[in-house]
Amino acid sequence: MINNSKNKYGYACINMKLAYPQEFDDQPKDVERIYTGRTMIKRIFERDGVDRASELTLANVKDLDKIMDWNILNGFDFYRMTSGIAPWKSEYAWTDLKDLDNIKVYLRSIGVKATTHRVRVTTHPGPFNVLTSPRESVVENCIKDLSEHGDLFDFMGFGHTPYNKINIHLGGAYGDKEAAMDRFCKNFEKLPSNVKSRLTVENDDKASMYSVQDLYDGIYKRIGIPIVFDYHHHRFCDGGLSEREAFELATSTWGDITPVVHYSESMAKEQNNAKIKPQAHSNLVYDRINTYDKQVDVMIEAKYKELAVEHYLHKYGESL
Repeated sequence: MINNSKNKYGYACINMKLAYPQEFDDQPKDVERIYTGRTMIKRIFERDGVDRASELTLANVKDLDKIMDWNILNGFDFYRMTSGIAPWKSEYAWTDLKDLDNIKVYLRSIGVKATTHRVRVTTHPGPFNVLTSPRESVVENCIKDLSEHGDLFDFMGFGHTPYNKINIHLGGAYGDKEAAMDRFCKNFEKLPSNVKSRLTVENDDKASMYSVQDLYDGIYKRIGIPIVFDYHHHRFCDGGLSEREAFELATSTWGDITPVVHYSESMAKEQNNAKIKPQAHSNLVYDRINTYDKQVDVMIEAKYKELAVEHYLHKYGESL
């Protein structure tokens, strides 16, 4: 695939052809899956401990290295890696992993390949990362989890900028957005530098939550971290702005770093099924993505991952 656009188009975490080779790539039955989501339930972790977590982490980074090779070979220059590379990471330190030296070798390999071939790598930690929480234990766990993401990007040799972003949502408003955003800004200062320098925030998909305007006034103006514009979320929480106004406000926060935007469409519309939650993401995307003549990197958050990117680029004549 050759992307002729000035914009990068990426996919998140799972490569469908590699993770499901028989279903999506017509491969023989003996072709093994390549994926980075190996984990274990709590009972198994309690039984087998950190050594099993180390083995799974090593297997995950080996496959992440293979996914990076595939991305480079197939012209994909934007990729979001999973946040679950190291299972149960909150329960141990990196130095507890018996395979840490090997794990670091693979992570460094991935980083060198990404840098050499200009593949932008980002991550999107889960919704339990809530810096707005009034509960100290929740904030402490968030800081710990985000710190692990910062460490991973350091192991890869990435710079301390939002080019390799660690993206989160603000989390709950707790009935008082202003107070919640104030807590976010104060708790942001508790983060290590390898997270603070990469952290970005994203607009929400509920009217009661945080719009681009909220994030600009309550977060960006105070601590200066970039805003990731999500087109689909904006439809449900517009903050009084048009799509173009929100897009331009969000992308103005990135300075000299190419902004990242997220794009998806509604599964309910795709399946013509009103019973499906309208916020749910479709398998593919169909409409042309309007980037308003601005260079941005577009993360396509569709269920069919790299297949959705290929479908989009072929549909609009942006690939050969």
